[in-house]
Amino acid sequence: MLSDNSVQIIKSTVPVLEVHGVTITKRFYELMFTAHPELLHIFNHANQKQGRQQTALANVVYAAALHIDNLAAILPAVKQIAHKHRSLGVKPEHYPIVGKHLLMAIKDVLGDAATDEILGAWEEAYGIIADAFIGVEAEMYNQAEHQPGGWEDFRAFRVDRKVQESAVISSFYLVPEDGGAIADFLPGQYVSVKVEVPGDKYTHIRQYSLSDASGKPYYRISVKREDGFPDRPEGRVSNYLHGQISEGDTLYLSAPAGDFILDQNDARPVVLISGGVGLTPMISMLNTLAERHSDRKVTFIHAARNGHVHAMKQHVDELAQKHSNLSAYYCYQAPTEQDREQKAYHKEGFIDLPWLKSVIEDPNASYYFCGPVPFMQHINQSLKEWGIPEKDLHFEFFGPAASLAPAASAR
Repeated sequence: MLSDNSVQIIKSTVPVLEVHGVTITKRFYELMFTAHPELLHIFNHANQKQGRQQTALANVVYAAALHIDNLAAILPAVKQIAHKHRSLGVKPEHYPIVGKHLLMAIKDVLGDAATDEILGAWEEAYGIIADAFIGVEAEMYNQAEHQPGGWEDFRAFRVDRKVQESAVISSFYLVPEDGGAIADFLPGQYVSVKVEVPGDKYTHIRQYSLSDASGKPYYRISVKREDGFPDRPEGRVSNYLHGQISEGDTLYLSAPAGDFILDQNDARPVVLISGGVGLTPMISMLNTLAERHSDRKVTFIHAARNGHVHAMKQHVDELAQKHSNLSAYYCYQAPTEQDREQKAYHKEGFIDLPWLKSVIEDPNASYYFCGPVPFMQHINQSLKEWGIPEKDLHFEFFGPAASLAPAASAR
């Protein structure tokens, strides 16, 4: 238990963290990677360069300070991060390293304002929070390894098939090289893929949603090739997978992880809403519903720029034709002439609330959505405007967690 004095000290730092949190976490990563460059084998370099990891950590530290007298309030966030840590291979011995450099960063950024009393309180608090993570992750490591078909850390998989799904998305069908069984997973979960790109000093690890139902003799991931833009570098791993990984090659996978999962015990209608490559966990959920829950009403809504980049459309259309309980709708931002001729979509432009109301028959449903952050912000705001309860809204970020608050009011 954290002492009452330490609780009050931590709470007094909340306003400071709100202002200086990202500066502190940026300095933290600089210090830690300088002292422990081996940790660059674990962390996503792209998220570091774009500042997404620093912002996500700052939000976690802020939330921990805000709820330091009731850490149960941040337990969902702890479990979400713990899933990611387990899939990356974060171990108990990493936590003292993180704690040491976080305190150093607080001292560096705040200077004399970071008194010995404040640093002592944060050291005490960090120890309690770290123990919570270590305990949760120990259970996850044990479950991942000892479940039927499970394994520890990373396991070699062979690319059995590689299928181009659209101009920018390819699917990889992966089977274990050892010929053994593979663990089941829950629809919506992901695996970490570890690759060594020729010429790069450090290993890269990325999370990719499993894009099929469980129970198959393979895992399938569907990867978007992230092309470079002036404000964003190209995806190092996605381009490597698209350009250099072929059928017969080897990839190293973690056991499935993640807490963005379809509630299969909820008998109410379900609405799946995706944008771009955010459709990958939705396809896993859709396939699961089609195979095992044929009486549950399903509305599948996908937004894409146009048919050129719309993956798995034929598959979804075939499911909708086969299952009367399943309906599919597509929104194209900039349809091609061919899209128009073929009437390949249901709405032009962007998804909006009036259109959602026109295609969702029963709003008393469970909603799952995934896609680019601005897309999810818009969907989240639209559904809340409709009066959908918070408990029925489920979403996942690809990468570090961000805010779904409208940009103008986001902290």
